[in-house]
Order: sequence, then C-alpha cells, then structure tokens
Amino acid sequence: MEKTLVLIKPDAMERKLMGEIISIYEKKGLHISALKIIKPSIEIAESHYIEHKGKPFFKELVNFITRGEVCALIIEADNAIELVRKMNGATNPLDADMGSIRGQFAVSKSENAVHSSDCAENAEREMKIWFPEI
Repeated sequence: MEKTLVLIKPDAMERKLMGEIISIYEKKGLHISALKIIKPSIEIAESHYIEHKGKPFFKELVNFITRGEVCALIIEADNAIELVRKMNGATNPLDADMGSIRGQFAVSKSENAVHSSDCAENAEREMKIWFPEI
C-alpha cells in the first residue's frame, strides 16, 4: 500500500465541494486513513511550497493556500500517487480531462481545487507537514 497527501484547496472548500470531492476518491475504492480541516499557517504553507521559495509566484501560492480552510487527507491504495494524480487531472484545467476532479471543479490554473503529492519522496515530506501528529 502506498500513501499520498491530498489537499482540497480553499477555492473548493469555499464552494462547498469537499464532500463531493472526497466521495470521488471513495467511490474509486481508495482508503482515507487520515483527514482534517485546517486553516494553514504561513509556516505550513511555506514548508509545503519550499521548492518554489525565491520564485516570483511564491508569495501568491502562500497567500492562496492560507486564505481559508483546507481539507488535508492521507489516501492509501496500491499506486496511490499515480492513481490520485490521474483522478485529479492536469494542473491547468484547460488541459484536464472533463471527467477529472480539476476538469469538473477547477476555476483556473491556481484555483484548481486539489493538490496531491507528485512522488513518494514528496508524499512523505508533505504528510509530515500537514500531519505532524502521525
């Protein structure tokens, strides 16, 4: 079993899409082993986006993710990282399959409803940031 981190971002939370998005993962048979709703601190946001520190859009990322509540989930499944990323769809909603989560719910490239870890190393790092108690 592989684990991955998923964030339902503030844009989706503000539009009351949390339950609908979670049900998409559950209907696919994925196991949600941890879930919490949190308003991220600047420290959490900066740690999460550390690879973008120093880039012109870093502050925008931090401001976006800290503007409201986020639903953080740990999802477990065989090939969880690849499967969840496929379900989420392309980062840019214009490139996302219409049946994907982003294809259905993303508003723009930055307000794209969800985040998920892109590799096992980042999944471990991100899970420690969002779930330090585990």
